[in-house]
Amino acid sequence: MPEFSELLKGYRRFRAEGYPRQRARYDRLVAEGQSPKLMIIACSDSRVDPAQIFDVDPGEIFVVRNVAALVPPFETSPGQHGVSAALEFAVNFLEVRQIVVMGHGMCGGCKAALTQEMHGCRPGEGGFVADWISLLDEAREPVAKQFGTEGREAERAMELAAVRESLKNLRTFPCVQQRVADGSLKLRGTFFAISEGVLYHLENESDEFEPIE
Repeated sequence: MPEFSELLKGYRRFRAEGYPRQRARYDRLVAEGQSPKLMIIACSDSRVDPAQIFDVDPGEIFVVRNVAALVPPFETSPGQHGVSAALEFAVNFLEVRQIVVMGHGMCGGCKAALTQEMHGCRPGEGGFVADWISLLDEAREPVAKQFGTEGREAERAMELAAVRESLKNLRTFPCVQQRVADGSLKLRGTFFAISEGVLYHLENESDEFEPIE
């Protein structure tokens, strides 16, 4: 596990090698501003960095990461809605053309939603984690009924169900509905299997996840 001093070593490598190599791109991004046409909603898990998995340059993707790569349904209640704010910004201001929800294998948030436990206790009982993963309560029921709540088969089913749930919730946002309807926005689901190093793609919510060669 890197200490902050190790991060600074990485920063210095970036300053010495990475930044000069990408200097023209950074200059353009400063002068013109960002204009990514693809938004990725991914998990905060340290093993699944979208920029690394998709091998993209700075400025190419607009990324939001949270526990289990979840999208809450549209609502207008008062509060700080971080994912919803990022989504609104991406759709209305950046005018992204695609939104990709990227789940992943061995997701702790999905496992907690499935087992309703984390390290032997209720996940964040009385706090933020339990409230957040309750977004998967509805998706959990059919998974638990078919596969139970333990084992990798059940966990994988829950992880895939979470991607479908986020795609469903994306469609509750009026700005998303409008742009999907007029063909200017495409929604996609993906799943990165850490143990395989393989990305799976879901073209439509009614389809099955297919590996990308």
